[in-house]
Amino acid sequence: MAMLLNQSQPPQGREGGGTQVGSLGPGVPVGQQQQQLGLQQQQQDFDPVQRYRMLIPQLKESLQNLMKIAAQNLVQNTNIDNGQKNADGLVQRFDKSLEEFYAICDQLELCLRLAYECLSQSYDSAKHSPTLVPTATKPDAVQTESLPYTQYLSMIKSQISCAKDIHNALLECSKKIMGKTPNTQGGL
Repeated sequence: MAMLLNQSQPPQGREGGGTQVGSLGPGVPVGQQQQQLGLQQQQQDFDPVQRYRMLIPQLKESLQNLMKIAAQNLVQNTNIDNGQKNADGLVQRFDKSLEEFYAICDQLELCLRLAYECLSQSYDSAKHSPTLVPTATKPDAVQTESLPYTQYLSMIKSQISCAKDIHNALLECSKKIMGKTPNTQGGL
């Protein structure tokens, strides 16, 4: 978590000093470069950590804007209270800036929750299937931690039977629930 908070630099290719069209390499057509940049953009959109890094500068800017508007409103209200100035001055709305700030905070929270969920799934995956199956193309590169294919098949079969048991239990539960509620199919 602390690592995520410390790495709040904007990703390359976004704001200034980064990848530009035409810089992916000599001899690569511009159309292909644009497709590659588009693909990189899509990959960044799906990565919660990259999205988090992109949102931090926006959050800082939104907070600065919020504080500036709050200060302007405070100065104007003080002047009105002292009778120095009337309410004709145009001042931005504080509630809109606050709403924008909270919207970015909500997006950051979602990114962090998604990153945490991805990490949890990765740990669970490593826990329940910790070893690899050696590939037939590289039998000489068999790792000491890898499972023989027969053991891998038995592990997968046990996982499938467990999933079927859970599915059947949920079906039975839903049938019991549907049996206890009155039949409302004709009403809709």
